[in-house]
Amino acid sequence: MSKPVVLIAEELSPATVDALGDGFETRYCNGADRAELLAAIVDVDAVLVRSATKIDAEALAAASRLKVIARAGVGLDNVDVKVATQAGVMVVNAPTSNIVSAAELAVGLLLSAARHIAPANQTLRAGQWKRSAFTGTELYEKTLGIVGLGRIGVLVAQRLSSFGMRVIAYDPYVQAGRAAQMGVRLVSLDELLAEADAISVHLPKTPETVGLIGAEQLDKVKPGVIIVNAARGGIVDEQALFAALKEGRVGGAGLDVFATEPCTDSPLFELANVVATPHLGASTNEAQEKAGVAVARSVRLALAGELVPDAVNVQGGVIAEDVRPGIALTEKLGRIFTALADGIVSQLDVEVRGEITAHDVKVLELAALKGVFADVVEDNVSYVNAPLLAAERGVEVRLVTDADSPDHRNLVTLRGTRADGSQVSVSGTLVGIHQRERLVEVDGYDVEIEPTERLLFVRYQDRPGMIGTVGGLLGEADINIAGMQVSRDRQGGHALVVLAVDSPVPADVGEEVRVAMSADWVRRVDLAV
Repeated sequence: MSKPVVLIAEELSPATVDALGDGFETRYCNGADRAELLAAIVDVDAVLVRSATKIDAEALAAASRLKVIARAGVGLDNVDVKVATQAGVMVVNAPTSNIVSAAELAVGLLLSAARHIAPANQTLRAGQWKRSAFTGTELYEKTLGIVGLGRIGVLVAQRLSSFGMRVIAYDPYVQAGRAAQMGVRLVSLDELLAEADAISVHLPKTPETVGLIGAEQLDKVKPGVIIVNAARGGIVDEQALFAALKEGRVGGAGLDVFATEPCTDSPLFELANVVATPHLGASTNEAQEKAGVAVARSVRLALAGELVPDAVNVQGGVIAEDVRPGIALTEKLGRIFTALADGIVSQLDVEVRGEITAHDVKVLELAALKGVFADVVEDNVSYVNAPLLAAERGVEVRLVTDADSPDHRNLVTLRGTRADGSQVSVSGTLVGIHQRERLVEVDGYDVEIEPTERLLFVRYQDRPGMIGTVGGLLGEADINIAGMQVSRDRQGGHALVVLAVDSPVPADVGEEVRVAMSADWVRRVDLAV
């Protein structure tokens, strides 16, 4: 088989390619060159980008085989996540790769603005010695206001606390108790504006945060405040900031991001009390290597069909080690479930019981949906588009958890309702130290058989000779039986036989079995395809 193709559209660290390994064909292009990108992306399985490559609807339409878009960094302004999700393409980034670098730059910008380092450097290089012109401000015992107490905001708080600064923060999504544990006092935005001697912005760019600090807010700041934005351009209104700096209401600013980038011409650059850098938050060797290695690992997981914790358009989160072995089993249960149901059900319950319910098991719901739709839609089914496929087909999905599991340490059951109101169910578990997969229940019948690649299910009226009948017919078709389980609701009632076979059961052989046994139904499952 040919290797999956990975397109690297921008310069990434050598460690990125090393992390991919030799199981891929690696290609390169200049993603900033639109024509070159559209030609190169046509037949690739994954594309790795930074910030200069735009993966939009046009690029996604050209990429017929694309399964993964990997952004070696945090921001996703250059990736149309909605269109990618609709196309079933996973989008991954490296959410923690640059947090230390970004936090350190924010601290550097604040120090530079407080001590006028940039203009002092420029005048000295111009042959002027102007000590008195650059009297600065100590940070010790001043108040730092952090707008957005996420991962980077927390790192900035920790670092500047060591400077002897008091730290307050505005973040409506953080509990006061959590902030207090870090020595940070939560306040409203207006309180922060009024109290802070320095303000550092650490928010994502969303419709709600664009222009969050504008003319109205800058009218409320403490005179002489220093404002730092190393998060996203547009959160601080640049025109309002320029006016506040000119009037002296704001004493200085440190800016690494701008509303429109690249930005090489701004009135802010004319002001001596502004230190500006060209979006350098992630521009360290360490951050670039972390980002490249992180997304390379995510690409490997995604192309292997596994859920990726850093995927931004997949529900779920970090997968606990105790939950991970159940993912493949649950996906198989989904495929078996659809075969037994003979189509798509109107309602699907994914029931998870036992010790693993102490962890987040949302991933098992996704795995079940991926399996349920794998054999009934033409498009590639992934953890990304499986929930969309369910919604489009009107399938109501519920995840049900219960720590109590009387018969098994852990148990996953898929239970659904067909359009005619009848029920269908299938259950599986993992057994032993090697966590071997077992099918343990089908439509209420107790069984115990390994869900091998090829299975045959037959429900029939319990009577003598039926096992010989199915065995004979499969033997005549040169199909070897590797395992078998028989279960019945009562003597002479209905029975179910589950057979693991070594080769596919053709449709005509399945029909022969149904007729010869007068079976209620026969279902063939081929997990090898």
